[in-house]
Amino acid sequence: MCAETPDYKSTLNLPRTEFPMRAGLPKREPEWLERWEKIGVYDKLREKAENRTPFTLHDGPPYANGNLHIGHALNKILKDMVVRSQQMMGKDARYIPGWDCHGLPIEWKIEEKYRQKGRDKDAVPVVEFRQECRDFATGWVDIQREEFKRLGVTGKWENPYLTMDFHAERVIAEEFQKFLMNGTLYQGSKPVMWSPVEKTALAEAEVEYHDHQSHTIWVTFRVLADKRTDPLVMGPGLTPGRLEPLGDLDGAHVVIWTTTPWTMPQNRAICFGPEISYGLYEVTGRPEECWAKIGRRYLMADTLAESIFTQARLDDTMYRRLRDVTADELGTLACAHPLRGVEGANGEWDFDVPVLPGDHVTDDAGTGFVHTAPSHGDDDYQIGLKYGLPMTYNVLEDGSFRSNLPFFGGTQILKPNGKEGNANTAVIGKLVEVGALLARGRLKHSYPHSWRSKAPLIYRNTPQWFVAIDKPVGDGQDTYGKTIRERALRSIDELVTWTPQTGRNRLHSMIAARPDWVLSRQRAWGVPLTCFVRKGAKPDDPDFLLRDPAVNARILAAFEEEGADAWYKDGAKARFLGNDHDPDAYEQVFDILDVWFDSGSTHAFVLRDRPDGSEDGIADLYLEGTDQHRGWFHSSMLQACGTMGRAPYRGVLTHGFTLDEKGMKMSKSLGNTIVPETVVKQYGADILRLWVAQVDFTNDQRIGPEILKGTADSYRRLRNTMRFLLGSLADFSEADRVAPAEMPELERWVLHRLAELDRLVREGYARYDFQGVFQAVFTFATTDLSAFYFDIRKDALYCDGDTPRRRAARTVLDILFHRLTTWLAPVLVFTMEEVWLERFPGEESSIHLTDIPETPAAWRDDALAAKWAKIRTARRVVTAALEIQRQDKVIGASLEAAPVVHARDADMLEALKSVSFDDIAITSGLTLTGDPIPAEAFRLPEVEGVGVVFETAEGEKCQRCWKILPDVGRHKHPGVCGRCDKALSD
Repeated sequence: MCAETPDYKSTLNLPRTEFPMRAGLPKREPEWLERWEKIGVYDKLREKAENRTPFTLHDGPPYANGNLHIGHALNKILKDMVVRSQQMMGKDARYIPGWDCHGLPIEWKIEEKYRQKGRDKDAVPVVEFRQECRDFATGWVDIQREEFKRLGVTGKWENPYLTMDFHAERVIAEEFQKFLMNGTLYQGSKPVMWSPVEKTALAEAEVEYHDHQSHTIWVTFRVLADKRTDPLVMGPGLTPGRLEPLGDLDGAHVVIWTTTPWTMPQNRAICFGPEISYGLYEVTGRPEECWAKIGRRYLMADTLAESIFTQARLDDTMYRRLRDVTADELGTLACAHPLRGVEGANGEWDFDVPVLPGDHVTDDAGTGFVHTAPSHGDDDYQIGLKYGLPMTYNVLEDGSFRSNLPFFGGTQILKPNGKEGNANTAVIGKLVEVGALLARGRLKHSYPHSWRSKAPLIYRNTPQWFVAIDKPVGDGQDTYGKTIRERALRSIDELVTWTPQTGRNRLHSMIAARPDWVLSRQRAWGVPLTCFVRKGAKPDDPDFLLRDPAVNARILAAFEEEGADAWYKDGAKARFLGNDHDPDAYEQVFDILDVWFDSGSTHAFVLRDRPDGSEDGIADLYLEGTDQHRGWFHSSMLQACGTMGRAPYRGVLTHGFTLDEKGMKMSKSLGNTIVPETVVKQYGADILRLWVAQVDFTNDQRIGPEILKGTADSYRRLRNTMRFLLGSLADFSEADRVAPAEMPELERWVLHRLAELDRLVREGYARYDFQGVFQAVFTFATTDLSAFYFDIRKDALYCDGDTPRRRAARTVLDILFHRLTTWLAPVLVFTMEEVWLERFPGEESSIHLTDIPETPAAWRDDALAAKWAKIRTARRVVTAALEIQRQDKVIGASLEAAPVVHARDADMLEALKSVSFDDIAITSGLTLTGDPIPAEAFRLPEVEGVGVVFETAEGEKCQRCWKILPDVGRHKHPGVCGRCDKALSD
């Protein structure tokens, strides 16, 4: 370069933007939150969408009792991406956040506070206690609301729904009364999952399984001397007729095995498997320290005999098998309870124990005989129903035995702290004492625990309130079936779209197999079962339940004004019964509703009752984790099918659980938890949102420091793309716009790609495929744009004067800007707002008030795309060839080259000649030929028929555009090429 050559840098059209490369999201995101709240973005969207097709995502209520975890963040961000994308595609997408506020976890926290202060919860007036629960929930609602908003989630935050709002409590009671009036509500006594620690029944959704070490015992029942005359007629104190002698079965012992010794006092039968092979075995020898007796005969399954005798410390020389025992023989037997006739038992166990067939019995483990206590197991209960076995009421609500139960009165199955009590050892000790134990041991196995207290659970028979799901519903709504189960199964198959489809299978199987719905809980914080029962009446009496619309109406009116506390106030019974019923003739029910009934009823007071709910009371989408197939999806289905005859949703989307980077469940004890607040403080909420968009949320997903670093890198690459757009569009105006028909092929190819992507984005958002949408847009931005289109057009954008080529390129950049910002706005809510405001500032301006622009179908040009696919393929070979020269230090930049490109395919050669392939390859010169490819030419193995022979460019380097051309220095302006000379002269 000559000394007098000017510095032309100032004459270039270099990008101009104040958009920073470093995002500073943790600091800047709160500013955008304040701005959105100030201008009322959510309300403006509702005004804008007044005549649009509504889309309602009904929020499954999180529980108001703690800071958010990463699962909350995943769930709420997914919901936000659904709502925003539906809105930007032209819908009226509404989102009313809500909270579940009743129930045991909150009550448990208040009780903990009482225990710390030495207060007795039962001594506190119930209304005062409930107010403390309400205050606790209110505090956590406020905390969680701010945490959710910090994630960029939009919605009606100033007016959410709360299950403890007075209107909500009124509607929950009203929905319960529909079951009362339609004949499906009943009081029954059956075993339910019970928490002795929390003193309440639990729903299946409130149960989790953990390893637990249990006692195991092998107990012997002596066979009675007489056969039963009728094996189908059972009952307490069975007295069999005297028929022919039993022979060698007389005095034999049936062996059972159980992991719950405490249930032995409640035994009422023994079950056997009709298809199992059984044998009669005799003990012929024994070691010391053994409970087996020589000469005693035992009945057991053949496949389990060896393991049983091994457990009893007998080797195979100490017993022999006498003969087969048939199912017909077993079905005529009755046994004595092991504690029958024991001194001090006061006749408690002086009854016959029938031996009954049961399809649930297997010979996989145990003895092939199942000890049956109908009050403490579902299979046992079903056997009891079938054969008329009596229920027992030995176990109290705290898990202790009733005080007057012989030998065991007052002993505890579990202590108040959830640890094992003394009931098991007391029962085992007594069985040893009376000679009824053959062996004992310990077993570690999966066992149900309360997901709140983490304490083990028991099955316990208590009077509870149920909804019958197989009884015809007396509301006349039988479009989808007469019973709740029929309606639910038809809704699942005919009315609901499942994402993924496996969700359908899971819920269908659960609904098909589930028992009646247990509604009652024995607690204080919740909506009570607003009903009255006639004193002295039995549950199956027609007048047991009071069904009076006038009484119901008085209750609902009070709840609307005072909330559910009205049920607990002095004089409530007389107030609600009015003058029509004698208060002394009725008992007021004080059980509360299962919180799953609360959340299952939300469709009524949110979708149906709110003006911003759903016009038909049905949600377009419910979105929660896979655990909600047994939780909210399930209870909402049952509740709505009982009250309005069908599912309350048209679509269900489920996501998996969040694991650490190694695929392990997160645990504080392992130190592998990821807290949303920590991620937001380090990276910003947009990085967390981008992680959600990148994962396949329908399966379990992983997150951790390394994964977040990768997410942040993807973000930086996208941010760089947006920064280039902003810089290149400085001062762009409508006067610069060029019609597509007047654009060069390269620009028209970009428009074609936009038409393809627009369809993919809309279809992807419509089916909630955020991963697919993001991957497509990210690949387009980084590969098609940054690495290809931008790379090529930088020369024209920077160095051209006011040429048609530069105007066309800037027009395309403007089109790209509007598509990329709106496509990505549902994901990167803060960053796309920053990008938008950088170009379109204004007090009321926001990307989130903008829809995805319609993309003309005419932009799609498949023939042009096929041609440019060939061009890009050839370009890859040229770029690779030049990269080798650069690595070998032959050239420093591709503009120093003028390669010869050999193309064997005539169509490709024609395509390359029809465009400025040297500009596309970013070289100063380039020769195209169809001549045979020389042996020394560079080739790519995956590209057939293209070879590149390296040549250096001839001429001087233009001091403005850096191309090496023969005409440099021959123009008015020193040291430049003809193109740059013209740009300087214009």
